[in-house]
Amino acid sequence: MELSKAGIRRGSQLLAVGLLVFLPSAVLARQANDEVTPDVQQLYAQAKAAQQHGDSATAIEKYRAMIKLAPHLAAAYNNLGMLYFNEHDYTHAAEVLERGLELQPDMPSASAMLGMSYFQLGMNEKAEPFLRAALHASPTDDNVEMILAHILINLRKYDEAASYLNNFLERNPKNQEAWYMLGKTYLQLSEDALKKINEIDPNSVVAHEIAGEIDESMHNYDVALVEYKKAIDMAPHQPGTHMHMANAYWLIGKWESAQDEFKAELANDPNNCTAQWKLANAMLEANDSSEDALSELNQSIERCPTLMQARVDRARALIRLGKQGDALPDLQMAIKDSPGEPTIHFLLASVYRAQGKTAEAQQEMRAYAQLQREASEAVAGQANDANTIKSAAH
Repeated sequence: MELSKAGIRRGSQLLAVGLLVFLPSAVLARQANDEVTPDVQQLYAQAKAAQQHGDSATAIEKYRAMIKLAPHLAAAYNNLGMLYFNEHDYTHAAEVLERGLELQPDMPSASAMLGMSYFQLGMNEKAEPFLRAALHASPTDDNVEMILAHILINLRKYDEAASYLNNFLERNPKNQEAWYMLGKTYLQLSEDALKKINEIDPNSVVAHEIAGEIDESMHNYDVALVEYKKAIDMAPHQPGTHMHMANAYWLIGKWESAQDEFKAELANDPNNCTAQWKLANAMLEANDSSEDALSELNQSIERCPTLMQARVDRARALIRLGKQGDALPDLQMAIKDSPGEPTIHFLLASVYRAQGKTAEAQQEMRAYAQLQREASEAVAGQANDANTIKSAAH
């Protein structure tokens, strides 16, 4: 990883002022000033000229000669270290920059380059304090902050890494690498938390629920149901245990079993509007009583008026009961919230047909057909991408 252009410019400017300024003490200042002889000044001019012509080898040679004549000139070490760094000679860069910082600790660019050099050499623990110092001196240095985040992730200091990445993303909200790193960091924090739960008690209700969620996310529903059943057996009256089981049944279309579990969840948690909506949804999917489903949906929406899925299902129940006019307000709210959802357009078409609004019904059916076609094309595109990857792998 290369130093940013701004960082390189800062480093190249240090010597001009550093010859007289970057000195650690009055005694050393006198020593360094005494060392700035005409020969040293001539070597500096030659090194600067070589740099301007892109002749890094000559510039390095001149700075090395300067250091022999002026061994206490901290800025010379900084500039030589920068040249080594830019040539990707991180071993020599680290050696030189470390010596310069011993002479003058307050050189943020040297701290940054030394930390980056150690990072390139795989020495994360040695890199960390120097990059922290550099970032403290320049809190908005993107390059330093990203590398420090990398190092903290490597050192498993995920909380701090997440903090730095969030700071970086406030300034660079479209940086994909930072979002990717932040996602991986949060994932690792999650994994560590789950591991801790199992260390505390692998046979707890929470442990079984988490194991079930993991299996459910991988579509291993049979295994997930076993884990959820263990949680229910341990805490049948605890809110959430039946909800996990109910949701798994709901996902695989076992509507009667889902209804039983949603009802059990509502007995433990009467105000759970999501459970009430999904109970009604399972009733509609199983072609059970639309009146009973409507009653559940009315209660769900009363508690959670912004739950648009419940409003769509209430409209569906009303349409089944022949009350198309009553269904329209819910659908109009839902379409504003989710204009790309095909089902809402289909239901709106049904309402408009019942009201004799042929043009509106046709328009909604066209929208429904277009959205369905786009969804099918997206699925086909994903399948083609997967096949391409498989073929390339072979």
